[in-house]
Amino acid sequence: MFNTNYEPVDLSVWQGRIDSESDFDAFRWHQWVKKIDLRKDDLTPYNGKLGFAFIGFCCDKGIKLNKGRIGASKGPRSIRKELTNLPCCFTKEVKLFDAGNILCKGISLEEGQNLLSKAVEKILNLNLFPIVLGGGHETAFGNYGGILNHLSRKTSKPNIGIINFDAHFDIRPYENGGTSGTMFRQISDVCKEHSLNYSYLCLGIQKHSNTVYLFKTAEKLGVEYILAKDIIGNDTWSILEKISDFMKHKDHIYVTICSDVFSSAFAPGVSAAQPLGIDPEVALKFLKFILRSNKVISFDICEVSPRFDHDNTTASLASVIIFSLVNTLSKIFNLSM
Repeated sequence: MFNTNYEPVDLSVWQGRIDSESDFDAFRWHQWVKKIDLRKDDLTPYNGKLGFAFIGFCCDKGIKLNKGRIGASKGPRSIRKELTNLPCCFTKEVKLFDAGNILCKGISLEEGQNLLSKAVEKILNLNLFPIVLGGGHETAFGNYGGILNHLSRKTSKPNIGIINFDAHFDIRPYENGGTSGTMFRQISDVCKEHSLNYSYLCLGIQKHSNTVYLFKTAEKLGVEYILAKDIIGNDTWSILEKISDFMKHKDHIYVTICSDVFSSAFAPGVSAAQPLGIDPEVALKFLKFILRSNKVISFDICEVSPRFDHDNTTASLASVIIFSLVNTLSKIFNLSM
């Protein structure tokens, strides 16, 4: 299934402080994560209550094509380093696996996205929850493809809602090929091709970061969105109500976060820095609310670019968001400490 552009994780990246080698209450994530090699055909589906699998998408080809600042291809390693010392706030029934990386050197963006789709599909087939570490936000097209392929084995009409935390719509035309600014337009066309419902909600849109054409395109495609200024200015409950209405008739929710949705004060290491943006604390409230629907099937966080990151601030924020995701789902399954 995978060629030389897939590599299993080097567990040396998962190193950190050890407070105890026997007391699980003192364990950190680097002591609990296990390696899986997706090239193996004899992997047994996980039969426990809750398991997660990290997969890195080491790619920023889409950012380069979109004329952004490259560097997000090194994001997965940077995020992993921040994940290592997180405390295990869940029971031993929660398992953490690292499924390695998709490498995009020497292949096209489309080929890389196809490989990511296969990886996500295999992780889902193993009954694990994929946590994809981007990479540019072109990650989203690969992640969605894996979700769709997995669900299409079970039903002819998968009902998937996409919730994107982002300053940008990413619905640009792609006559000359996809970029990090076209994924949700591409997904719309995939849905049209397969006669599927296209459901896309974007939280954090900045008016100064999207042309009038893109707002008109969003209206034409039926894209739902909430402006960053309305998230900042409105009470949380009104936003949660809109999110709830969006999720109500969806069977599955795919959540994707572009780190440029946050102000550069919180996330300086991104491909398109934002002087304004939503507060991470508010975003976490929304994310936890979405997760409690128990409909979320896959997740990714994208555009962490270490070369622009001051004191690993952006990678650290990504790790805190992932920490919240794991802990929230653990509580839903009554596997929280």
